Amino acid sequence: MGVNENQNKIAEASLPPADPADPAERFTTHHEDIWSTGEPYGPPGFHGVFSNSYVAACAAFSALGGMLFGYDQGVVSVILVMPQFLDRFGRVAETASGAGFWKGFLTAMIELGALIGAFNQGWIADKYSRRYSILIAVFIFTIGSILQTAAMNYAMLTIARLIGGMGIGMLSMVAPLYISEISPPEIRGSLLVLEEFSIVSGIVISYWITFGTRYMSDEWSWRLPFLLQMIPGFLLAFGTIYLPFSPRWLASKDRTDEALQTIAKLRRLPTTDSRVQKEWFDIRAEVAFHKEVAASRHPNLQNKDIMSRAKLEIASWGDCFRPGCLKRTHVGVMLMFFQQFVGINALIYYSPTLFQSMGLDYNMRLIMSGVLNVTQLIGVTSSLWTMDKAGRRLLLLVGAFFMTISHIIIAALVGKFSDNWPAHRTEGWVSVAFLLFYMLAFGASWGPVPWALPAEIFPSSHRAKGVALTTCSNWLNNFIIGLITPPLVQNTGYGAYTFFAIFCFLAGIWTFFFVPETKGRTLEQMDLVFGDCSSEDEELRRAAIREDLAMQDRNMITSPAIAKK
Repeated sequence: MGVNENQNKIAEASLPPADPADPAERFTTHHEDIWSTGEPYGPPGFHGVFSNSYVAACAAFSALGGMLFGYDQGVVSVILVMPQFLDRFGRVAETASGAGFWKGFLTAMIELGALIGAFNQGWIADKYSRRYSILIAVFIFTIGSILQTAAMNYAMLTIARLIGGMGIGMLSMVAPLYISEISPPEIRGSLLVLEEFSIVSGIVISYWITFGTRYMSDEWSWRLPFLLQMIPGFLLAFGTIYLPFSPRWLASKDRTDEALQTIAKLRRLPTTDSRVQKEWFDIRAEVAFHKEVAASRHPNLQNKDIMSRAKLEIASWGDCFRPGCLKRTHVGVMLMFFQQFVGINALIYYSPTLFQSMGLDYNMRLIMSGVLNVTQLIGVTSSLWTMDKAGRRLLLLVGAFFMTISHIIIAALVGKFSDNWPAHRTEGWVSVAFLLFYMLAFGASWGPVPWALPAEIFPSSHRAKGVALTTCSNWLNNFIIGLITPPLVQNTGYGAYTFFAIFCFLAGIWTFFFVPETKGRTLEQMDLVFGDCSSEDEELRRAAIREDLAMQDRNMITSPAIAKK
Protein backbone atom coordinates (compact mmCIF):
# COMPACT_ATOMS: atom_id res chain seq x y z
CA MET A 1 0.00 0.00 0.00
CA GLY A 2 1.58 3.31 -1.04
CA VAL A 3 1.02 7.00 -0.49
CA ASN A 4 -0.95 8.68 -3.22
CA GLU A 5 0.45 11.60 -5.17
CA ASN A 6 -1.72 14.17 -3.43
CA GLN A 7 -0.50 13.05 0.00
CA ASN A 8 3.11 13.43 -1.14
CA LYS A 9 2.46 16.96 -2.38
CA ILE A 10 0.77 17.91 0.88
CA ALA A 11 3.61 16.42 2.92
CA GLU A 12 6.25 18.25 0.87
CA ALA A 13 4.36 21.53 1.20
CA SER A 14 4.37 21.13 4.98
CA LEU A 15 8.14 21.19 5.26
CA PRO A 16 9.60 24.47 6.53
CA PRO A 17 12.61 25.90 4.71
CA ALA A 18 15.82 24.49 6.15
CA ASP A 19 19.23 26.07 6.34
CA PRO A 20 21.98 23.47 6.74
CA ALA A 21 24.14 26.04 8.52
CA ASP A 22 21.40 26.82 11.01
CA PRO A 23 22.11 25.42 14.50
CA ALA A 24 18.41 24.68 14.79
CA GLU A 25 18.60 22.36 11.81
CA ARG A 26 18.94 19.33 14.07
CA PHE A 27 15.41 20.12 15.26
CA THR A 28 13.97 20.36 11.75
CA THR A 29 15.69 17.78 9.60
CA HIS A 30 13.50 15.09 11.12
CA HIS A 31 10.33 17.04 10.35
CA GLU A 32 10.05 15.33 7.00
CA ASP A 33 6.77 13.91 5.84
CA ILE A 34 4.82 11.66 8.18
CA TRP A 35 5.25 8.56 6.03
CA SER A 36 9.04 8.31 6.38
CA THR A 37 10.17 5.74 8.93
CA GLY A 38 13.41 7.55 9.80
CA GLU A 39 16.60 6.15 11.26
CA PRO A 40 15.92 3.11 13.49
CA TYR A 41 17.02 2.85 17.10
CA GLY A 42 18.59 -0.53 16.45
CA PRO A 43 18.25 -3.76 14.47
CA PRO A 44 14.72 -5.09 13.91
CA GLY A 45 13.18 -8.07 15.63
CA PHE A 46 14.47 -10.03 18.59
CA HIS A 47 18.09 -8.92 18.13
CA GLY A 48 17.00 -5.31 18.51
CA VAL A 49 15.60 -6.08 21.97
CA PHE A 50 19.15 -6.28 23.34
CA SER A 51 19.99 -2.79 22.09
CA ASN A 52 16.83 -1.45 23.76
CA SER A 53 17.20 -3.24 27.09
CA TYR A 54 15.41 -0.67 29.25
CA VAL A 55 12.23 -0.53 27.18
CA ALA A 56 12.33 -4.34 26.94
CA ALA A 57 12.47 -4.59 30.74
CA CYS A 58 9.52 -2.19 31.06
CA ALA A 59 7.54 -4.25 28.53
CA ALA A 60 8.35 -7.52 30.29
CA PHE A 61 7.16 -6.20 33.65
CA SER A 62 3.92 -4.79 32.28
CA ALA A 63 3.24 -8.08 30.48
CA LEU A 64 3.10 -9.92 33.82
CA GLY A 65 -0.62 -9.13 33.76
CA GLY A 66 -0.98 -11.72 31.00
CA MET A 67 0.46 -14.35 33.33
CA LEU A 68 -2.52 -13.89 35.67
CA PHE A 69 -4.95 -14.81 32.90
CA GLY A 70 -2.84 -17.75 31.77
CA TYR A 71 -2.44 -18.94 35.35
CA ASP A 72 -6.20 -19.12 35.78
CA GLN A 73 -6.58 -21.15 32.60
CA GLY A 74 -3.99 -23.68 33.73
CA VAL A 75 -5.48 -24.00 37.21
CA VAL A 76 -9.05 -24.51 36.04
CA SER A 77 -8.17 -27.16 33.46
CA VAL A 78 -6.88 -29.43 36.27
CA ILE A 79 -9.13 -28.66 39.23
CA LEU A 80 -12.26 -29.33 37.17
CA VAL A 81 -11.33 -33.03 37.22
CA MET A 82 -9.83 -33.04 40.75
CA PRO A 83 -11.80 -35.23 43.23
CA GLN A 84 -11.08 -32.89 46.16
CA PHE A 85 -12.62 -30.00 44.19
CA LEU A 86 -15.60 -32.02 43.04
CA ASP A 87 -16.35 -33.08 46.63
CA ARG A 88 -16.81 -29.41 47.53
CA PHE A 89 -18.51 -28.34 44.27
CA GLY A 90 -20.51 -31.39 43.27
CA ARG A 91 -22.59 -29.38 40.84
CA VAL A 92 -19.80 -29.61 38.21
CA ALA A 93 -19.17 -33.37 38.64
CA GLU A 94 -19.86 -35.41 35.52
CA THR A 95 -22.57 -37.42 37.29
CA ALA A 96 -24.51 -34.31 38.36
CA SER A 97 -27.55 -33.10 36.44
CA GLY A 98 -26.65 -30.25 34.10
CA ALA A 99 -22.95 -30.56 34.93
CA GLY A 100 -21.91 -29.41 31.45
CA PHE A 101 -23.73 -26.11 31.84
CA TRP A 102 -22.55 -25.41 35.40
CA LYS A 103 -18.96 -26.26 34.51
CA GLY A 104 -19.11 -23.97 31.49
CA PHE A 105 -20.73 -21.20 33.54
CA LEU A 106 -18.01 -21.43 36.19
CA THR A 107 -15.16 -21.22 33.68
CA ALA A 108 -16.93 -18.52 31.68
CA MET A 109 -17.37 -16.27 34.73
CA ILE A 110 -13.75 -15.18 34.47
CA GLU A 111 -14.40 -14.08 30.88
CA LEU A 112 -17.56 -12.18 31.80
CA GLY A 113 -15.67 -10.32 34.53
CA ALA A 114 -12.81 -9.66 32.13
CA LEU A 115 -15.26 -8.24 29.58
CA ILE A 116 -16.51 -5.73 32.18
CA GLY A 117 -12.97 -4.91 33.29
CA ALA A 118 -11.57 -4.45 29.78
CA PHE A 119 -14.42 -2.15 28.75
CA ASN A 120 -13.97 0.13 31.76
CA GLN A 121 -10.19 0.13 31.44
CA GLY A 122 -10.55 2.23 28.28
CA TRP A 123 -11.54 5.39 30.13
CA ILE A 124 -9.51 4.53 33.24
CA ALA A 125 -6.29 4.26 31.21
CA ASP A 126 -7.06 7.56 29.47
CA LYS A 127 -7.92 9.43 32.67
CA TYR A 128 -5.45 8.05 35.21
CA SER A 129 -2.66 6.88 32.85
CA ARG A 130 -1.68 3.44 31.61
CA ARG A 131 0.68 3.08 34.56
CA TYR A 132 -1.78 3.77 37.39
CA SER A 133 -4.52 1.74 35.72
CA ILE A 134 -2.28 -1.32 36.11
CA LEU A 135 -2.20 -0.77 39.89
CA ILE A 136 -6.00 -0.44 40.01
CA ALA A 137 -6.35 -3.71 38.09
CA VAL A 138 -3.95 -5.59 40.41
CA PHE A 139 -5.95 -4.43 43.45
CA ILE A 140 -9.22 -5.76 42.00
CA PHE A 141 -7.57 -9.02 40.94
CA THR A 142 -6.16 -9.57 44.43
CA ILE A 143 -9.64 -9.27 45.98
CA GLY A 144 -10.92 -11.91 43.54
CA SER A 145 -8.01 -14.23 44.32
CA ILE A 146 -8.64 -14.03 48.07
CA LEU A 147 -12.31 -14.88 47.58
CA GLN A 148 -11.53 -17.79 45.25
CA THR A 149 -9.08 -19.22 47.78
CA ALA A 150 -11.69 -18.98 50.56
CA ALA A 151 -14.69 -20.14 48.47
CA MET A 152 -17.06 -22.41 50.42
CA ASN A 153 -19.81 -22.97 47.83
CA TYR A 154 -20.48 -22.70 44.12
CA ALA A 155 -22.08 -19.23 44.34
CA MET A 156 -19.13 -17.76 46.26
CA LEU A 157 -16.62 -19.24 43.83
CA THR A 158 -18.58 -17.93 40.85
CA ILE A 159 -18.72 -14.38 42.24
CA ALA A 160 -15.03 -14.53 43.16
CA ARG A 161 -14.13 -15.51 39.62
CA LEU A 162 -16.24 -12.63 38.29
CA ILE A 163 -14.30 -10.13 40.45
CA GLY A 164 -10.93 -11.68 39.63
CA GLY A 165 -11.87 -11.64 35.97
CA MET A 166 -12.46 -7.89 36.09
CA GLY A 167 -8.85 -7.37 37.18
CA ILE A 168 -7.57 -9.79 34.54
CA GLY A 169 -9.58 -8.05 31.81
CA MET A 170 -8.20 -4.65 32.81
CA LEU A 171 -4.64 -5.96 32.71
CA SER A 172 -5.13 -7.75 29.39
CA MET A 173 -6.24 -4.48 27.83
CA VAL A 174 -3.65 -2.09 29.24
CA ALA A 175 -0.49 -4.21 28.93
CA PRO A 176 -0.42 -4.36 25.08
CA LEU A 177 -1.50 -0.72 24.97
CA TYR A 178 1.37 0.37 27.21
CA ILE A 179 3.93 -1.80 25.42
CA SER A 180 2.94 -0.46 21.99
CA GLU A 181 3.23 3.15 23.18
CA ILE A 182 6.72 2.81 24.67
CA SER A 183 8.31 0.61 21.98
CA PRO A 184 10.31 1.68 18.92
CA PRO A 185 8.71 0.38 15.70
CA GLU A 186 11.49 -2.03 14.73
CA ILE A 187 11.01 -4.19 17.85
CA ARG A 188 7.41 -3.38 18.78
CA GLY A 189 6.15 -6.70 17.45
CA SER A 190 8.70 -8.72 19.41
CA LEU A 191 7.87 -6.87 22.62
CA LEU A 192 4.12 -7.24 22.10
CA VAL A 193 4.69 -11.00 21.87
CA LEU A 194 5.57 -10.81 25.58
CA GLU A 195 1.86 -10.48 26.39
CA GLU A 196 1.04 -13.84 24.81
CA PHE A 197 4.30 -15.30 26.13
CA SER A 198 3.24 -14.35 29.66
CA ILE A 199 -0.24 -15.81 29.14
CA VAL A 200 1.10 -19.16 27.99
CA SER A 201 3.85 -19.16 30.63
CA GLY A 202 1.14 -18.68 33.25
CA ILE A 203 -0.79 -21.61 31.79
CA VAL A 204 2.28 -23.86 31.91
CA ILE A 205 3.38 -22.83 35.41
CA SER A 206 -0.05 -23.11 37.00
CA TYR A 207 -0.85 -26.36 35.25
CA TRP A 208 2.17 -28.15 36.64
CA ILE A 209 1.69 -26.57 40.09
CA THR A 210 -1.86 -27.88 40.17
CA PHE A 211 -0.75 -31.20 38.72
CA GLY A 212 1.48 -31.55 41.80
CA THR A 213 -1.00 -30.26 44.40
CA ARG A 214 -3.62 -32.78 43.31
CA TYR A 215 -1.74 -35.35 45.39
CA MET A 216 -2.64 -33.38 48.54
CA SER A 217 -5.52 -35.13 50.27
CA ASP A 218 -7.43 -32.09 51.55
CA GLU A 219 -8.96 -28.99 49.97
CA TRP A 220 -5.59 -27.20 49.85
CA SER A 221 -5.01 -29.26 46.71
CA TRP A 222 -7.10 -26.67 44.86
CA ARG A 223 -7.05 -23.73 47.30
CA LEU A 224 -3.25 -23.42 47.23
CA PRO A 225 -3.05 -22.82 43.43
CA PHE A 226 -5.66 -20.05 43.79
CA LEU A 227 -3.60 -18.52 46.60
CA LEU A 228 -0.32 -18.64 44.67
CA GLN A 229 -1.74 -16.64 41.74
CA MET A 230 -1.42 -13.51 43.86
CA ILE A 231 2.40 -13.69 43.68
CA PRO A 232 2.77 -12.45 40.06
CA GLY A 233 0.15 -9.81 40.86
CA PHE A 234 2.26 -8.48 43.73
CA LEU A 235 5.37 -8.52 41.53
CA LEU A 236 3.53 -6.54 38.88
CA ALA A 237 2.32 -3.97 41.42
CA PHE A 238 5.86 -3.55 42.76
CA GLY A 239 7.37 -3.19 39.28
CA THR A 240 4.73 -0.68 38.17
CA ILE A 241 6.08 1.81 40.71
CA TYR A 242 9.25 2.05 38.62
CA LEU A 243 7.64 2.06 35.17
CA PRO A 244 7.71 5.36 33.24
CA PHE A 245 4.52 6.96 31.99
CA SER A 246 3.63 6.38 28.35
CA PRO A 247 5.09 9.31 26.36
CA ARG A 248 2.03 9.29 24.12
CA TRP A 249 -0.28 9.53 27.12
CA LEU A 250 1.81 12.40 28.47
CA ALA A 251 1.55 14.21 25.14
CA SER A 252 -2.22 13.73 25.12
CA LYS A 253 -2.33 15.52 28.48
CA ASP A 254 -0.20 18.42 27.10
CA ARG A 255 2.77 17.32 29.20
CA THR A 256 5.03 17.48 26.15
CA ASP A 257 8.29 18.26 27.95
CA GLU A 258 7.79 15.21 30.16
CA ALA A 259 7.03 13.20 27.03
CA LEU A 260 10.39 14.20 25.53
CA GLN A 261 12.26 13.29 28.72
CA THR A 262 10.46 9.93 28.86
CA ILE A 263 11.29 9.09 25.24
CA ALA A 264 14.95 9.91 25.90
CA LYS A 265 14.89 7.75 29.04
CA LEU A 266 13.27 4.82 27.23
CA ARG A 267 15.70 5.03 24.31
CA ARG A 268 18.74 5.69 26.55
CA LEU A 269 19.65 8.67 24.37
CA PRO A 270 19.97 12.45 24.93
CA THR A 271 16.93 14.59 24.21
CA THR A 272 18.83 16.25 21.34
CA ASP A 273 19.27 12.98 19.43
CA SER A 274 17.65 13.33 16.01
CA ARG A 275 15.73 10.07 16.40
CA VAL A 276 14.32 11.11 19.77
CA GLN A 277 13.40 14.52 18.35
CA LYS A 278 11.63 12.99 15.35
CA GLU A 279 9.65 10.58 17.52
CA TRP A 280 8.68 13.43 19.87
CA PHE A 281 7.66 15.59 16.94
CA ASP A 282 5.52 12.87 15.33
CA ILE A 283 3.77 12.13 18.63
CA ARG A 284 2.92 15.79 19.24
CA ALA A 285 1.75 16.23 15.65
CA GLU A 286 -0.57 13.23 15.82
CA VAL A 287 -2.00 14.26 19.19
CA ALA A 288 -2.66 17.80 17.95
CA PHE A 289 -4.19 16.53 14.71
CA HIS A 290 -6.64 14.17 16.39
CA LYS A 291 -7.59 16.77 18.98
CA GLU A 292 -8.50 19.15 16.16
CA VAL A 293 -10.46 16.44 14.36
CA ALA A 294 -12.37 15.63 17.56
CA ALA A 295 -13.10 19.32 18.13
CA SER A 296 -14.43 19.71 14.59
CA ARG A 297 -16.60 16.60 14.91
CA HIS A 298 -17.99 17.58 18.31
CA PRO A 299 -17.85 21.39 18.48
CA ASN A 300 -20.65 21.62 21.04
CA LEU A 301 -18.92 19.34 23.52
CA GLN A 302 -15.67 21.25 24.06
CA ASN A 303 -16.76 22.94 27.29
CA LYS A 304 -15.09 21.76 30.48
CA ASP A 305 -18.27 21.19 32.48
CA ILE A 306 -19.08 17.68 33.70
CA MET A 307 -22.01 17.12 31.34
CA SER A 308 -20.01 18.09 28.23
CA ARG A 309 -17.12 15.87 29.26
CA ALA A 310 -19.47 12.93 29.86
CA LYS A 311 -21.11 13.40 26.45
CA LEU A 312 -17.72 13.74 24.78
CA GLU A 313 -16.58 10.51 26.44
CA ILE A 314 -19.60 8.69 25.00
CA ALA A 315 -19.12 10.31 21.59
CA SER A 316 -15.46 9.24 21.52
CA TRP A 317 -16.56 5.61 21.79
CA GLY A 318 -18.81 6.17 18.82
CA ASP A 319 -15.89 7.67 16.88
CA CYS A 320 -14.30 4.21 16.85
CA PHE A 321 -17.05 3.23 14.39
CA ARG A 322 -16.73 6.28 12.14
CA PRO A 323 -14.60 6.76 9.00
CA GLY A 324 -10.97 7.14 9.96
CA CYS A 325 -11.24 4.44 12.61
CA LEU A 326 -13.89 1.95 11.46
CA LYS A 327 -11.47 -0.23 9.46
CA ARG A 328 -9.19 -0.53 12.47
CA THR A 329 -12.03 -1.37 14.84
CA HIS A 330 -13.21 -4.03 12.41
CA VAL A 331 -9.74 -5.58 12.20
CA GLY A 332 -9.17 -5.51 15.96
CA VAL A 333 -12.58 -6.92 16.92
CA MET A 334 -12.51 -9.68 14.29
CA LEU A 335 -8.96 -10.71 15.15
CA MET A 336 -10.07 -11.39 18.70
CA PHE A 337 -13.23 -13.12 17.48
CA PHE A 338 -11.28 -15.56 15.36
CA GLN A 339 -8.61 -16.06 18.05
CA GLN A 340 -11.30 -17.62 20.24
CA PHE A 341 -13.32 -19.40 17.57
CA VAL A 342 -10.33 -21.30 16.18
CA GLY A 343 -10.69 -23.32 19.39
CA ILE A 344 -7.66 -22.49 21.51
CA ASN A 345 -9.21 -21.86 24.93
CA ALA A 346 -11.68 -24.67 24.46
CA LEU A 347 -8.72 -27.02 24.02
CA ILE A 348 -6.86 -25.58 27.03
CA TYR A 349 -9.82 -25.56 29.44
CA TYR A 350 -11.12 -28.97 28.48
CA SER A 351 -7.99 -30.74 27.23
CA PRO A 352 -8.27 -33.58 29.80
CA THR A 353 -11.82 -34.26 28.59
CA LEU A 354 -10.70 -34.09 24.95
CA PHE A 355 -7.83 -36.51 25.59
CA GLN A 356 -10.33 -38.86 27.24
CA SER A 357 -12.32 -38.84 24.00
CA MET A 358 -9.11 -39.95 22.27
CA GLY A 359 -8.76 -42.98 24.54
CA LEU A 360 -6.08 -41.87 27.05
CA ASP A 361 -6.24 -42.94 30.71
CA TYR A 362 -6.66 -40.42 33.56
CA ASN A 363 -3.01 -39.85 34.43
CA MET A 364 -1.88 -39.70 30.81
CA ARG A 365 -4.67 -37.22 30.04
CA LEU A 366 -3.31 -34.80 32.62
CA ILE A 367 0.30 -35.25 31.51
CA MET A 368 -0.55 -34.69 27.86
CA SER A 369 -2.56 -31.58 28.74
CA GLY A 370 0.60 -30.19 30.32
CA VAL A 371 2.64 -31.14 27.26
CA LEU A 372 0.00 -29.39 25.12
CA ASN A 373 0.62 -26.13 26.97
CA VAL A 374 4.41 -26.46 26.69
CA THR A 375 4.01 -26.96 22.93
CA GLN A 376 2.06 -23.73 22.67
CA LEU A 377 4.79 -21.93 24.62
CA ILE A 378 7.39 -23.16 22.11
CA GLY A 379 5.28 -21.75 19.28
CA VAL A 380 4.91 -18.39 21.02
CA THR A 381 8.66 -18.23 21.64
CA SER A 382 9.31 -18.58 17.91
CA SER A 383 7.25 -15.43 17.25
CA LEU A 384 9.79 -13.37 19.19
CA TRP A 385 11.93 -13.74 16.05
CA THR A 386 9.29 -13.92 13.35
CA MET A 387 6.89 -11.11 14.35
CA ASP A 388 9.17 -8.30 13.14
CA LYS A 389 10.84 -10.40 10.43
CA ALA A 390 8.01 -12.19 8.62
CA GLY A 391 5.33 -9.71 9.68
CA ARG A 392 1.92 -10.04 11.30
CA ARG A 393 -0.12 -10.77 8.18
CA LEU A 394 2.00 -13.70 6.95
CA LEU A 395 1.98 -15.34 10.37
CA LEU A 396 -1.82 -15.19 10.47
CA LEU A 397 -2.21 -16.69 7.00
CA VAL A 398 0.22 -19.55 7.56
CA GLY A 399 -1.14 -20.26 11.03
CA ALA A 400 -4.74 -20.42 9.81
CA PHE A 401 -3.76 -22.92 7.10
CA PHE A 402 -1.96 -25.32 9.43
CA MET A 403 -4.63 -25.09 12.13
CA THR A 404 -7.35 -25.93 9.60
CA ILE A 405 -5.46 -29.00 8.42
CA SER A 406 -4.91 -30.16 12.01
CA HIS A 407 -8.58 -29.87 12.98
CA ILE A 408 -9.76 -31.68 9.84
CA ILE A 409 -7.43 -34.64 10.44
CA ILE A 410 -8.37 -34.86 14.14
CA ALA A 411 -12.09 -34.70 13.30
CA ALA A 412 -11.73 -37.52 10.77
CA LEU A 413 -9.80 -39.75 13.19
CA VAL A 414 -12.09 -39.10 16.17
CA GLY A 415 -15.19 -39.60 14.03
CA LYS A 416 -13.96 -42.93 12.65
CA PHE A 417 -12.21 -44.55 15.61
CA SER A 418 -13.60 -43.02 18.82
CA ASP A 419 -16.06 -45.90 19.30
CA ASN A 420 -13.16 -48.27 19.98
CA TRP A 421 -9.90 -46.48 20.83
CA PRO A 422 -8.32 -49.51 22.59
CA ALA A 423 -8.29 -51.30 19.24
CA HIS A 424 -6.88 -48.24 17.46
CA ARG A 425 -4.13 -46.94 19.72
CA THR A 426 -2.00 -45.75 16.79
CA GLU A 427 -4.81 -43.62 15.41
CA GLY A 428 -5.37 -42.20 18.90
CA TRP A 429 -1.76 -41.07 19.19
CA VAL A 430 -1.85 -39.62 15.67
CA SER A 431 -4.79 -37.49 16.84
CA VAL A 432 -2.74 -36.37 19.82
CA ALA A 433 0.20 -35.54 17.53
CA PHE A 434 -1.93 -33.28 15.34
CA LEU A 435 -3.41 -31.61 18.41
CA LEU A 436 0.15 -30.79 19.50
CA PHE A 437 0.92 -29.52 15.99
CA TYR A 438 -2.17 -27.31 16.17
CA MET A 439 -0.92 -25.81 19.44
CA LEU A 440 2.48 -25.14 17.88
CA ALA A 441 0.89 -23.40 14.88
CA PHE A 442 -1.45 -21.35 17.06
CA GLY A 443 1.32 -20.31 19.42
CA ALA A 444 3.40 -19.04 16.51
CA SER A 445 0.59 -17.08 14.86
CA TRP A 446 -2.93 -16.57 16.18
CA GLY A 447 -1.70 -16.56 19.76
CA PRO A 448 0.52 -13.44 19.75
CA VAL A 449 -0.66 -11.47 16.69
CA PRO A 450 -4.23 -10.67 17.86
CA TRP A 451 -2.78 -9.23 21.08
CA ALA A 452 -0.12 -7.24 19.20
CA LEU A 453 -1.94 -5.80 16.19
CA PRO A 454 -4.87 -3.98 17.88
CA ALA A 455 -2.46 -2.15 20.20
CA GLU A 456 -0.67 -0.73 17.13
CA ILE A 457 -3.37 0.35 14.76
CA PHE A 458 -5.56 2.95 16.52
CA PRO A 459 -4.85 6.71 16.49
CA SER A 460 -3.70 8.26 19.76
CA SER A 461 -7.06 9.82 20.62
CA HIS A 462 -8.87 6.48 20.29
CA ARG A 463 -6.12 4.00 21.13
CA ALA A 464 -7.22 3.17 24.67
CA LYS A 465 -10.87 2.84 23.70
CA GLY A 466 -10.05 0.94 20.51
CA VAL A 467 -7.89 -1.56 22.38
CA ALA A 468 -10.63 -1.82 25.02
CA LEU A 469 -13.18 -2.72 22.33
CA THR A 470 -10.94 -5.36 20.79
CA THR A 471 -10.11 -6.83 24.19
CA CYS A 472 -13.82 -6.91 25.00
CA SER A 473 -14.29 -8.87 21.80
CA ASN A 474 -11.73 -11.38 23.06
CA TRP A 475 -13.45 -11.85 26.40
CA LEU A 476 -16.97 -11.89 25.00
CA ASN A 477 -16.07 -14.61 22.52
CA ASN A 478 -14.03 -16.41 25.18
CA PHE A 479 -17.15 -16.34 27.36
CA ILE A 480 -19.26 -17.81 24.53
CA ILE A 481 -16.69 -20.52 23.85
CA GLY A 482 -16.58 -21.37 27.57
CA LEU A 483 -20.35 -21.90 27.55
CA ILE A 484 -20.72 -23.89 24.33
CA THR A 485 -17.64 -26.13 24.49
CA PRO A 486 -18.74 -28.62 27.22
CA PRO A 487 -22.03 -29.56 25.53
CA LEU A 488 -20.33 -29.40 22.11
CA VAL A 489 -17.71 -31.94 23.20
CA GLN A 490 -20.17 -34.12 25.11
CA ASN A 491 -22.85 -34.24 22.43
CA THR A 492 -20.98 -34.08 19.12
CA GLY A 493 -17.53 -35.67 19.65
CA TYR A 494 -15.68 -35.05 16.40
CA GLY A 495 -18.15 -32.28 15.59
CA ALA A 496 -16.24 -29.93 17.91
CA TYR A 497 -13.12 -30.24 15.73
CA THR A 498 -15.16 -29.78 12.55
CA PHE A 499 -16.70 -26.64 14.05
CA PHE A 500 -13.27 -25.16 14.84
CA ALA A 501 -11.81 -26.22 11.48
CA ILE A 502 -14.46 -24.17 9.68
CA PHE A 503 -13.54 -21.08 11.67
CA CYS A 504 -9.82 -21.62 11.11
CA PHE A 505 -10.50 -21.64 7.37
CA LEU A 506 -12.68 -18.52 7.59
CA ALA A 507 -9.96 -16.79 9.64
CA GLY A 508 -7.47 -17.30 6.83
CA ILE A 509 -9.88 -15.98 4.17
CA TRP A 510 -10.75 -12.93 6.26
CA THR A 511 -7.07 -12.18 6.96
CA PHE A 512 -6.22 -12.27 3.27
CA PHE A 513 -8.81 -9.62 2.42
CA PHE A 514 -8.81 -7.32 5.43
CA VAL A 515 -5.60 -7.40 7.50
CA PRO A 516 -2.78 -5.04 6.37
CA GLU A 517 0.88 -5.35 7.35
CA THR A 518 2.10 -3.07 10.15
CA LYS A 519 5.65 -4.39 10.46
CA GLY A 520 8.22 -1.59 10.84
CA ARG A 521 5.66 1.23 10.84
CA THR A 522 5.41 3.77 13.64
CA LEU A 523 2.11 4.21 15.48
CA GLU A 524 1.79 7.59 13.81
CA GLN A 525 1.90 5.99 10.33
CA MET A 526 -1.19 3.81 10.69
CA ASP A 527 -3.33 6.27 8.70
CA LEU A 528 -1.17 5.35 5.71
CA VAL A 529 -1.30 1.63 6.46
CA PHE A 530 -5.11 1.61 6.54
CA GLY A 531 -5.59 4.31 3.91
CA ASP A 532 -8.50 5.74 5.88
CA CYS A 533 -7.74 9.46 6.00
CA SER A 534 -11.22 10.91 5.91
CA SER A 535 -10.69 13.77 3.47
CA GLU A 536 -8.21 16.05 1.73
CA ASP A 537 -9.18 18.74 4.22
CA GLU A 538 -7.94 16.58 7.09
CA GLU A 539 -4.69 15.91 5.25
CA LEU A 540 -4.17 19.64 4.75
CA ARG A 541 -4.88 20.15 8.44
CA ARG A 542 -2.29 17.52 9.33
CA ALA A 543 0.29 19.21 7.10
CA ALA A 544 -0.42 22.61 8.66
CA ILE A 545 -0.01 21.21 12.17
CA ARG A 546 3.34 19.67 11.30
CA GLU A 547 4.55 22.92 9.77
CA ASP A 548 3.46 24.91 12.84
CA LEU A 549 5.22 22.51 15.19
CA ALA A 550 8.40 22.61 13.10
CA MET A 551 8.46 26.40 13.18
CA GLN A 552 7.80 26.42 16.93
CA ASP A 553 10.78 24.13 17.51
CA ARG A 554 12.98 26.30 15.28
CA ASN A 555 11.90 29.48 17.06
CA MET A 556 12.45 27.93 20.46
CA ILE A 557 16.04 26.91 19.77
CA THR A 558 16.95 30.24 18.13
CA SER A 559 15.26 32.50 20.68
CA PRO A 560 17.62 34.76 22.71
CA ALA A 561 16.45 33.28 26.03
CA ILE A 562 17.35 29.77 24.91
CA ALA A 563 20.58 30.90 23.27
CA LYS A 564 21.85 32.44 26.53
CA LYS A 565 21.37 29.11 28.25
